[in-house]
Amino acid sequence: MGDNVVLTIAFVAAGISAFFVPPNKDYLGYVDYKVIILLFCLMAAVAGLRRLGVFDALSAKLLSGTGSARVIAFILMNLCFFSSMLVTNDVALITFVPLTLGLYAGGGMSSQLIMTVVIETAAANLGSMMTPIGNPQNLLLYSHYDMTMGAFFSSVLLLGAAGYLLLCACVLLVKKGELQPPSEHRTLALGWRFPLYMVVFAVCVLSVAGLVSEYICLALTLLAVLVSDRRLLLMVDYPLLATFVCFFVFVGNLGNIAAVESFVAGLLSGKELLVSALLSQVISNVPAAAMLAGFTENADALLKGVNIGGLGTPVASLASLISFRCYSAAKDAQKGRYMAVFMAVNIVLLVIMLVLGIFLP
Repeated sequence: MGDNVVLTIAFVAAGISAFFVPPNKDYLGYVDYKVIILLFCLMAAVAGLRRLGVFDALSAKLLSGTGSARVIAFILMNLCFFSSMLVTNDVALITFVPLTLGLYAGGGMSSQLIMTVVIETAAANLGSMMTPIGNPQNLLLYSHYDMTMGAFFSSVLLLGAAGYLLLCACVLLVKKGELQPPSEHRTLALGWRFPLYMVVFAVCVLSVAGLVSEYICLALTLLAVLVSDRRLLLMVDYPLLATFVCFFVFVGNLGNIAAVESFVAGLLSGKELLVSALLSQVISNVPAAAMLAGFTENADALLKGVNIGGLGTPVASLASLISFRCYSAAKDAQKGRYMAVFMAVNIVLLVIMLVLGIFLP
């Protein structure tokens, strides 16, 4: 199954569920088109910036200040944690994981690279829980329960702060060492394409915040790509988009099986935090939030559960797949080693955050 193992699993799961709920017009309503459209647009914008050499330039700038692998990991962790609050965990990882790969292009520090990307991924998932626009499940629950800003922040601030301290401790797991600048440096050639891609990126962020229609964002992105560089269309991660679609179909079908609905309602009562976090390990936290919101009025516990549930398995947060696929495409990627480190770090964080979620107000 190679790089597309999660897509294969999602496709098989969607196919099996289709035997219980035969394909019909309702399938069209399963997919969160806004998520798919915005992810496509963001991938295209970031691919354009990468082709201009922006990430290489940022890598060189960052290395000019310090070559310490641990310091670099701390800086990147903070960038992912705080930027994800405003631009979502997906965008944070699409932006900073390629930057990280550029920093390590000199080679010879595979363990530090893997640990840094794993920490970045956890940081994006934990940081995004801190605002209503940080990730799709927050937007969904914020709207579904008609929450106030005060109620939202009272649920997540202490937990998010605790997560940040845990991430700082994780940085100590990055072995000491000095990074070597990439052996090859691309010339930074911005020109008129740079402001164009930045406008697309900005419109994507505004669309995430609900200030601009995702369809306007899509139209602008396609126009910008067609005018500037059509090859960017080939650089979009379509298997990742297909993975999202398959998961939406799978979860949508589960919600239409009466026996499953009854089982979930009984299982969830009084155990929203734990059940939502564990369910996220299998179907990811965005579909888990969408599936469980209709079965409980305990918004606080469900909000905490699906955000904590972004830790754990690679599919617990689909944003984590972005990191894995970016790393997998790197030269000399050690996919098995990456997955082992990812699981070890995320399972420990998941357990600690679950305990904190239960006991923190």
